[in-house]
Amino acid sequence: MSEEPISYDADAIEVLEGKEAVRKRPGMYIGSTGERGLHQLVFAVVDRAVNDGLAGRACSVGVTLTPDGGVCVADDGPGGRVGGAGAAGGPGLEALLTRMEPGAGPVGRDDVRTGFGVGLFVANALSRRLTVEVRREGVRRVQEFARGVAVTARTEAGPADGSGTSITLWPDAEIFEEVHFSFDGLADRFRELAFLKRGLDISLADRRREDEPRSVRLRFPGGARDFVVDLDEQAGAAVQGDVLGFEREDPRMAGTLEVALRWRGSGEERLRSFANSRPTPGSGTHESGFRDGLAAAVNAYAREQRLLTEADPGLDAERIGEGLTAVVSVKLDDPWFEGPIRDRLGNDPVRACVEEAVREHLGKWLAEHPEQAAAVVGRIVRGARRD
Repeated sequence: MSEEPISYDADAIEVLEGKEAVRKRPGMYIGSTGERGLHQLVFAVVDRAVNDGLAGRACSVGVTLTPDGGVCVADDGPGGRVGGAGAAGGPGLEALLTRMEPGAGPVGRDDVRTGFGVGLFVANALSRRLTVEVRREGVRRVQEFARGVAVTARTEAGPADGSGTSITLWPDAEIFEEVHFSFDGLADRFRELAFLKRGLDISLADRRREDEPRSVRLRFPGGARDFVVDLDEQAGAAVQGDVLGFEREDPRMAGTLEVALRWRGSGEERLRSFANSRPTPGSGTHESGFRDGLAAAVNAYAREQRLLTEADPGLDAERIGEGLTAVVSVKLDDPWFEGPIRDRLGNDPVRACVEEAVREHLGKWLAEHPEQAAAVVGRIVRGARRD
């Protein structure tokens, strides 16, 4: 073994910027180079289109998997500005596609980040080819990019029928282990988004095989209530009663919360949580607050009805969660995410706000629905006594 000292100084440090940094270390931006990371490219483009729609500038968003391995995201908004930065309107599409724009991504409770929120720049840098078509003010303009660089100038390609923006990308096989998009994986995420954003109309079509085309249109005006019903229907579960759902704005957490829940006859807990429409499988303060409120309301009811005596220990969250289907969604002005892929919500005030809301609404529901309450809480208590 050599005893020669290893020299490591500033000259050994490689500084990467722009698209070179993204292409050299893609996992830092999209989580992986597998299917999960591949879908982040689609989500980055969908985020721009969806946020236009939610701002009232577009009515629908369509995603199409094309026969040549690409994916096209189209909206019917006014048509994005293709050019560079503008003082009033923010960066144009070319700037968003070719530069890492600080602060250019969506922020706040009303904006959507379908995936990690990586933005158009990362999606472009990791695509072997990307094309933009903008239909605006009666003119159709197109531009093409390759691996993060514009390879054509913006050109007028004739008159436009209507308005809107279409972005089509083809992922780079030099980056990804597999460049085949999963229709079901994308549909599941878009379905979640449609449940969380009432009024959003999003469709997904698969045109890769002429003999087996597939398509789905997603719009759910019932919000989280519809989400719970869908989860139960997918599982073919027997349920106990109607879905309890409510929304509340709370200035203490600078945001809103939406909760829906229902117990099935049995089975494992199915809890889905989201912060600003982003899935939070890493849990966080909104999930903790939900469990706190659930336990407080159920235990209070059980003791009031003498299902639990003073000597009985309280029912724990695991026991209460058995057979439960629930959706917890918070939308915050300033969300704080933790973890390497930002999948855990860290806002401290959220826990107390969600706990209070769940405790009050569930407590009221239990009091007003005595038959359903007795069936649900009675089953939970019996299960606890068998342990």
